[in-house]
Amino acid sequence: MEKKKILYVSQEIFPYLPESEMSEISRYLPQGIQERGREIRTFMPRYGCVNERRNQLHEVIRLSGMNLVINDTDHPLIIKVASIQAARMQVYFIDNEDYFQRKCVLTDPEGNEFADNDERAVFFARGVLETVIKLRWAPDIIHCHGWLTSLIPLYIKKYYYHNPLFKHSKLVYSVYNEDFKITLNNKFCEKLLLDGIDKEDVKVIHDPSYVNVNKLAVNFADGIIQASETINPEVADYIKESGKLTLGYHPKETYIDAYNAFYDQIF
Repeated sequence: MEKKKILYVSQEIFPYLPESEMSEISRYLPQGIQERGREIRTFMPRYGCVNERRNQLHEVIRLSGMNLVINDTDHPLIIKVASIQAARMQVYFIDNEDYFQRKCVLTDPEGNEFADNDERAVFFARGVLETVIKLRWAPDIIHCHGWLTSLIPLYIKKYYYHNPLFKHSKLVYSVYNEDFKITLNNKFCEKLLLDGIDKEDVKVIHDPSYVNVNKLAVNFADGIIQASETINPEVADYIKESGKLTLGYHPKETYIDAYNAFYDQIF
């Protein structure tokens, strides 16, 4: 029987970024799932604080070279890759000088969110999916970690749905105990209006708060995982009301097997 294919998309992965609940799950979950007989691919942004020399990143020329138009501006898409030898696992990095060269992740050194985080989320989501198309790799499940990945369910269901590689892809979205202080750019909705995506699809982020960005992901996901023991209560209530297939919180000792079983429910 052909191996099921799982695409992991995360806003942070250890050891490329410091240890956190999300970065650790995004590091060890793909390895654990691969060891259980699945085929995996893993993506994250190439933030400027990721040390290319120490982590041995190199550009994948055959995948790089396209431009993504965001808010009427062309942005070159650069793809890099590195290996976690102990896990026999490659990690692909989405890179762009405008969005990901700064030496911080989502906030400046004073903790203020970057004003273009909305466009960074757009570029990252579309960059991942365009790269997967170039790889000609059809994922059975796309598992998204963190709010920066929240647009991927929308794009798969409304923009890339016609692509045969994603015809049978199911979307899983993991919700973590994270937040941002200020809302994203108030033109966020307009920047998402591609062919197949209309204002009704994105009306929930007319006010682009952290809660509403997560609601958008829930609207278009097939399954939701509570990845942290506690998450935003309004998001938790929205997940419950959505009626979507949901997996509650699992600690380090059990989450890999629990997630693996959850995938079987989603297929």
